[in-house]
Amino acid sequence: MFIVDSYSIAVVMCFVTMLCWGSWANTQKLASKQWAFQLFYWDYSLGVLLLALIFAFTLGSTGTEGRSFLADLGQAETSSIGSALLGGVIFNIANILLVAAIDIAGLAIAFPIGIGLALVLGVIVNYIYEPVGNAGWLFVGTALIVAAIILAAVAYRRLPGQTGKTSTKGYIISIGAGLLMGFFYRFVAGSMSTDFHQPQAGKLTPYTAVVIFSIGLLLSNFLWNTIVMYKPFAGKPVRYADYFHQGNPRLHLIGILGGMIWCLGMSFSIIASGSAGFAVSYGLGQGATMVAAFWGVFIWREFKGASVGTHRILTFMFLGYLAGLILIIVARLN
Repeated sequence: MFIVDSYSIAVVMCFVTMLCWGSWANTQKLASKQWAFQLFYWDYSLGVLLLALIFAFTLGSTGTEGRSFLADLGQAETSSIGSALLGGVIFNIANILLVAAIDIAGLAIAFPIGIGLALVLGVIVNYIYEPVGNAGWLFVGTALIVAAIILAAVAYRRLPGQTGKTSTKGYIISIGAGLLMGFFYRFVAGSMSTDFHQPQAGKLTPYTAVVIFSIGLLLSNFLWNTIVMYKPFAGKPVRYADYFHQGNPRLHLIGILGGMIWCLGMSFSIIASGSAGFAVSYGLGQGATMVAAFWGVFIWREFKGASVGTHRILTFMFLGYLAGLILIIVARLN
């Protein structure tokens, strides 16, 4: 299987993760006027699994190092499979809750609480499990990224039409999303062998882990997504029949593309963790919020007509992200 031995290449892959995780939601934005998020999410889940399988049968089954996908699947222990499946289930509910929190509380509340909490917890939990790199630089870099997320929230709050009123439900859902999002990566990482070249018996290679994770995501959709289809946190309920009656090839392909983009990021993050370490790999990937902000500022023009003060906040936000990402990269070199 394909293994990354160079830290430099691992960092590049983590930046690809950041780009993918910060960009996949644009596909939902393209479809949102005609297509409810709950319906989009079915195609998104299929796209995640599709790319995971493509990688497993190509990159995960070539070469002489490691274990090929089918051989790895055949020797995997139930506990390893269960851990990766659970990671998919946890990620799924966290992702759905985050979208609901954005609908109820807005980006200005949901992102700093949800993503900020997920980033801090994810880095701490993964570093405790595998303490790779300089903890000081790693956590200072993480703190700078959290500060940048808060600045992004302040900037969004200053946009016309944003109100200062947020329901308690919005805060609770944001916290729940952040807590769950901070732990899903650990379950996937815990299912894997720490040595990719000579994988431990019973443990999974990164390619198999992502496939099992994707299956957990898709299967749990029948519970989590069904609940929010018929009992949405905001908006009108949708039915399974709407998926077939309202959908068309273009909308389905947009959703599948969104899932494949996200899975490309997840796969690269997990593959890169062999050289970068789980904490660094996860921390760099969560710089995705900066990429999402870039799309909002420069492509979707969400801040068109904003005040000079708001643009100054956005400048500090991008600088904070950049400094934080540099420190996380440096942490692995010390």
